[in-house]
Formats: sequence, structure tokens, C-alpha cells
Amino acid sequence: MGLHSGAFVRVRILPAPAKTGIIFRRTDLDGFEVEAGIRNLARVSYATSLMKKSVLISTTEHLLSAFIGLGIDNAIVELDNLELPILDGSARPFVELIRRAGLRRQRRPRIYLRILRAIELHEGKKFIALYPADRYSVSYKINFPHPLIGRESRHVELTDGQYVSTIAPARTFGFLDEAEAMRQQGLIRGASTDNVVVLTRDGLVNPPLRFQDEFVRHKILDLIGDLALIGRQILGRVVADRAGHALHTALVSRLVRDQTLWEETTLQEESTHDSMPTELPVEQVL
Repeated sequence: MGLHSGAFVRVRILPAPAKTGIIFRRTDLDGFEVEAGIRNLARVSYATSLMKKSVLISTTEHLLSAFIGLGIDNAIVELDNLELPILDGSARPFVELIRRAGLRRQRRPRIYLRILRAIELHEGKKFIALYPADRYSVSYKINFPHPLIGRESRHVELTDGQYVSTIAPARTFGFLDEAEAMRQQGLIRGASTDNVVVLTRDGLVNPPLRFQDEFVRHKILDLIGDLALIGRQILGRVVADRAGHALHTALVSRLVRDQTLWEETTLQEESTHDSMPTELPVEQVL
């Protein structure tokens, strides 16, 4: 079920040739394809959605995050409705199913986007930046006036296997006192305690948390999925403070527009995603 639409949907993930990237295919609309790239970005309030010629693919961030976390470069995602399923609110079900299916090395080398110069974006107290680095890492801070959240921060390295165990299981969360207003806006029609961590004014409707800091971990999960719209694995360090989907995707737009900020490169050394068999080198993976 889709989190916001409440619509039932079936999804199938298929292998794709090298250099394909990630493509969503609407099987209910004669196989119409929407590429997962910033040029197809639609609206970003509460979810990151894509649109091409009025065809919508909604709430893409969790699956795209799983692809990056697993080191997947190429795949075709078939779905028979407008919104990807929320499942348990995290990326873990996607990760488990993909790992069960297996990954395959492809013969073309993986192209990385290496950050050459710092990029910083501010919006009030919100902040996001991307700095040069030899590996992909994310540092995120959040601050919610709630006794179970408050100030949380976490750092994760995407190339040392942390994603599968520490980020993928983190679930989306929401506040009970905002639920009715969001439904009036046509949102969260598929939300339940099975797929959202629901917070009251001073507690939790559906304990336990999977991690003490599950909230900031889920923000990192979303960020990784949003930055997947760059279309390349990143070599750089992301720093975010209360950023959110809109600022995440604004960073992608800025990066794609200014080609002096980055270069495309390949690497010789082997990748170390803990989700991959050790024999997989740094080559494109489907």
C-alpha cells in the first residue's frame, strides 16, 4: 500500500543492462517509463516523487535509498499504480528481497561523481552541504521539540557496510496531532502503526523503537534516496542539519547544474558494501 495515496500496488524489480540507471515502469500505463533523475523531479512535500508527461511515480526515496546502500547502479522497477509501497516504513524489506534475489557484476566500470568543491545551501535554520572526500559519508542532525527526539545526530559511511544494519531498518515517523490535517491535504491515507512510528505529544503509540536514535537514522535513509537522483554513486561528504526532502533535492539540482563542482571518475579498488558478495569488484551492479 502507498503511504500517502492508500492505493494498493505491486512492484517487481528487474535486471537492467549497464549504463541504464534506475528506471520506473508503469505497467498499468502501457509500460510508460520514468527515469530516476532530477529532471523528472515532481513535488517534494513529505515524499520525493517523479513525473514525466503527467505520469507520476510517488514516494521513491526508500527504494532508491536501498539501491544506493546495496551499490546497485542499474534496475528496472515495474509498478502497477502511482506510488511505491510503504511496506514497514523502512528500506529493510526492499534490501532483504534484493539480497535474496542476488546481485550480478557487470562488465562496464562504475562511474562515480567525485565532488571537487564545497556546496552549501541554507534555508533559515536548515542547512545542507556536500564536501570533497574519497568516500561517501553522511552526517545528519535533527531537532524536534519532543521528549523522545530532541536533538539527534549520526554519522554513517556508505562504503563500509553500515547501511544495511544501521540505516535500512529505520522507519518513517509522524505526529498524531498532525495526522488529521495531513489527511485533509490528501496525505497519509495508507498510514498505520504497521508502517509509521507514531508519536503522541509526549510518547509513542507503537513501541518499541528499533534504535534509540531511529528518527535521525530515517532522515539519513531519506537523504540517501533523494541524492540518488544525481544518477551516480557519490564520492563526497554530506552534512545536513534539519534539511528535509526539499533541501535534499535542491542540493541535487545545484550539483547537476554546475559541472565545475564535480568530475566523473572510476575507481580501481574493490567496494565493501556488506550486502554484496566479496567477489564483486567496483563495477556496475544490477
